[in-house]
Amino acid sequence: MRFLFIHLAALLLTLCACQSSQGPFMIPRAQEIPQPTPPVSTIDYGDPDNWLACPPALSATPGVSPKAVDVFFVYPTSWRNTGSIPLADISNPEMRQWARYYLKTRASALEPVGNVYAPFYRQLDAAYLLSSDPGKSKQPYWDAPFADIIAAFDYYIQHYNSGRPFILFGHSQGSLALQGLLFNYMRDNPEVYDRMVAAYTIGAVWTAEDYASHPWLKPARSSSDVGVVIAYNTEAARVDGPNPFATAKAVTINPLSWTQTTAHIPQASSLGSVIAAPDGTLTAVSQLADARYEPSRGTIICSTVDREAFSSAPASRAYFPIGVLHENDIPLYYFDLRHNAMERTRVFLATWKR
Repeated sequence: MRFLFIHLAALLLTLCACQSSQGPFMIPRAQEIPQPTPPVSTIDYGDPDNWLACPPALSATPGVSPKAVDVFFVYPTSWRNTGSIPLADISNPEMRQWARYYLKTRASALEPVGNVYAPFYRQLDAAYLLSSDPGKSKQPYWDAPFADIIAAFDYYIQHYNSGRPFILFGHSQGSLALQGLLFNYMRDNPEVYDRMVAAYTIGAVWTAEDYASHPWLKPARSSSDVGVVIAYNTEAARVDGPNPFATAKAVTINPLSWTQTTAHIPQASSLGSVIAAPDGTLTAVSQLADARYEPSRGTIICSTVDREAFSSAPASRAYFPIGVLHENDIPLYYFDLRHNAMERTRVFLATWKR
């Protein structure tokens, strides 16, 4: 019964109501992310209403001692497109409702690690985002998510960060928006990049070409290297159709071993997963997920969970067929991500030159 919650809540609306006959589906390529001149956002991040999570001025709040680092979280797709414009306004009530759900069920993985900041941002429709249409990146709404996250992050740095180190944390479209931030903002602001503990861009695809064309960025290769990018996509041992996140070009790290080797890591090595109820209540499950990096697909194979129960809701299967575990990339390795972020933070703070 507990697995039913996955279909009822986690990513139920991310894709299930997107009506499209387009195909095949694929994640956007790096060259489709706006660069080298980043777009300009029209959103006012000085307005508190445009923040999903924004702690008060921590150092000025009596009795509140801020954590040593911050977590800047960008939520995944959280709305259904029922109109003709594939872009959700920042005030879209459905998006805001489900963004709060993802704050509780995804961002919470790193909440013990740092002070969590999370902006609302305009989002693209999932079907449009995954479409292979080569002209989509030339449309006027394409730049919006990238522009908003750059603007929100810059406002956070200027007004909230107070010089603390930070972790970037996102999933799916949120991670894609963080790729735009890493490609553009970190290139132009190396003194800020120097304070980045790590970027957890879960559910995004990074290739060797991406790193070669953005040489200030580097992939994680161990459990404790810092200033690095972490990325992986999860699927079952058998998938009933094309996985838009599977590519042999992906640079992937195993979230149990924190290496790029193909060794199978048994579920006994996992620190634990979570199951989310519709209200966002989390139930911890110990030793649920194993993990093996499969280089021919660039994915992490999880063979110890019910592949149908942990796949997307039935109405999403045109995009994510049974066996694509994308919506559970974070819940399956929830406590492993938390422990790893703590370890990278410990290493960073031990060597950080203020």
